[in-house]
Amino acid sequence: MMNESLPEDAARCLQNEKELFRKNYSDHFIEGETHGPEVGEPYLLYRPGARRSVLLIHGFMAAPMEVRQWAEDLFSHGYTVFAPRLTGHGTSAVDLSSKSFRDWTDSVEGGYRILAFLKSPVIVAGFSTGAGLALYQAVRHPDRYAAVVSVSAPMKFSGFSPRFSMVLELWNNVCKWMNRDSFQKLFAVNHPDNPDINYHRCPIHGFNQIKRLMRHVKRGLPGIHIPALVIQGSGDPKVSPDSGPMIFNRIGAVHKFYAEVDHMQHGIVRDAVGQKVFRLVREFLGRLTDET
Repeated sequence: MMNESLPEDAARCLQNEKELFRKNYSDHFIEGETHGPEVGEPYLLYRPGARRSVLLIHGFMAAPMEVRQWAEDLFSHGYTVFAPRLTGHGTSAVDLSSKSFRDWTDSVEGGYRILAFLKSPVIVAGFSTGAGLALYQAVRHPDRYAAVVSVSAPMKFSGFSPRFSMVLELWNNVCKWMNRDSFQKLFAVNHPDNPDINYHRCPIHGFNQIKRLMRHVKRGLPGIHIPALVIQGSGDPKVSPDSGPMIFNRIGAVHKFYAEVDHMQHGIVRDAVGQKVFRLVREFLGRLTDET
């Protein structure tokens, strides 16, 4: 991180974000579940004089480390990058189980405040639920961002019934009211692509918050008119491959682009497959000056 020239206001906000994480980490640490603090801590890769900045958002049950390789690729090509930590992440699944998508949106807003002090156009990008939050930012703030990048946003899930999850959460709430703890099932087993980063338990409440988020996104997609890139994994077993085309077709932007990456896992922003995604993103961002 190059922070010798970081503006004072940005440095103060960055420090606040880091201190918040450290407090949450201490408060919600669970032995055997919580990963090391380096996984969850938000980070800024600052390049003084960068023409653009990228607000880069990780996915559900993950942490900023999930998008570290992507951030470093962008940084190496001249961008300043901030990766916020979505509240409830980088700590424990129990912490996440009490959070709403509005809380995650607040975390993204905190990240934007840091980049806004740098006075360069900001691109908002994300993976999975982070992509949904990126799209939601573009919906809520149509004049704030220079472009939006969505990688595997969960418009439609594979293999898990959203209706069942809503019923299960209702049952959980009834059990809480009745103090019937033995009947509660607050978590489902998660089989993560990145076990060194992701939680191994999925809070049912959190899953339902993703559905609520994406309903807002779906309604707002026609109002997105900034340049947009939508990327989808063709063999994604968690987010339906139909999600990418659904999002792309509804976005109102004239300058919009769609790409599929051939991969049989959900995670496509790390390692070899990640390099394919990074190249597509760089090509898209390189077109911004020529076409807009």
